[in-house]
Amino acid sequence: MIKSILLSIDGSVYTESAIKTGIHLAEKFDAHLHVLSVIDVRTFDWAMSGANAFAPIIPSSAYLEENKNFQSDKAKAILEKSEELLKMASIKYTLEIASGAPADVICEHERTADLVIMGASGDFTEDQSKIIGENLEAVTRQTFKPLLIVAKAFRPVKSILAAYDGGQLANKGIALAGYFARRLDIPVTVLTASTNEEEASSLLHEAQKYLNYYNIEFKLLHLDGQAETIIHDYANANDMDLIFMGAYGRSRIREAILGSTTQTVIQNAQMPVLLAK
Repeated sequence: MIKSILLSIDGSVYTESAIKTGIHLAEKFDAHLHVLSVIDVRTFDWAMSGANAFAPIIPSSAYLEENKNFQSDKAKAILEKSEELLKMASIKYTLEIASGAPADVICEHERTADLVIMGASGDFTEDQSKIIGENLEAVTRQTFKPLLIVAKAFRPVKSILAAYDGGQLANKGIALAGYFARRLDIPVTVLTASTNEEEASSLLHEAQKYLNYYNIEFKLLHLDGQAETIIHDYANANDMDLIFMGAYGRSRIREAILGSTTQTVIQNAQMPVLLAK
């Protein structure tokens, strides 16, 4: 059940999409939306980092205070602009500004949320089409709540692609996909990417058995190939609105060596990705 949604925004190009996604889901789930903007204290720490350098440069207290005020004013402006959209929606929401390392603050606030929403890249990511933001990467590793990573452009969720590999987190992803599909009254496609047909058949049967209880429309699909390629290629080609998957596959060792399937899908998918944790 999703009754509390944490929405972290930072003024990046993903912010408007994140807000609209949060509103859309809060309306569908009758959930409370908590909008959070974090003043990144690491900006101030970075300014002092030259103290032990070869040629130390220590900024004046006036500079640090000015920088802090700028960050505070920016956070206030982000929330004020966000509220223009929130006021037009029929949802309950709260706005908050907090200070700290963004990932730490987000993970602290998630303790009272059922779902976390973030953009794929932050405000200071130079090429936001090619890289996952530092804060998102850290939250992905630390969070224990479902994490929804939005695309740049918002669109209502009308179809779901659920990637299933039989792992514990993928199983949680199937449960979330069933819940979303039931509440939003939309279909689900369950995709297993495997080179082993017998294994794929067993996994899809398992998913079918589970989703039968949700009384939703769904179809089962097996495609031969590497999961990181198959998932985003199918989602993009079939214009899916939302991808569900486990934050990590069955083998974390494999992901550590070969590169994260999760990260590849987030980088290449043209729609939001929800990571089960």
